[in-house]
Amino acid sequence: MMDVNEIREYLPHRYPFLLVDRVVELVEGEFIIAYKNITVNEEIFNGHFPQNPVFPGVMIIEAMAQASGILGFKTMNKKPQDGSIYLFAGVDDVRFKRQVVPGDRMQLESRVIAEKRGIWKFECKASVDGVMVASATILCADRKV
Repeated sequence: MMDVNEIREYLPHRYPFLLVDRVVELVEGEFIIAYKNITVNEEIFNGHFPQNPVFPGVMIIEAMAQASGILGFKTMNKKPQDGSIYLFAGVDDVRFKRQVVPGDRMQLESRVIAEKRGIWKFECKASVDGVMVASATILCADRKV
């Protein structure tokens, strides 16, 4: 298990863009299970949509990518402070199944599909209370800063 302090060692993101609150399971080179608590205090809800807050789909994709980034960094035994950055390289087969709203705890799951020359491919899904809210195939590139 990783708390937010350890997560911040593996992701360069900070408030308000750090979208992983805790890692509950991680097997290097295989998979990660993490979560993001969705609260009404999120700055994004000031504009998306104040009277009917919905967590944006692009933020769900970003949260899945950040969980994948943690898995990739842990697998490579690297951290951003080592001069490495994990860049979002692509997303395919995105599907949204339901809305994510304040009060939800969004579970993030990512599994390594392949790695070739620093390009990682992950199969990702996000769920709330066991119901899938989104899925995607995400590509990340490990690059030197």
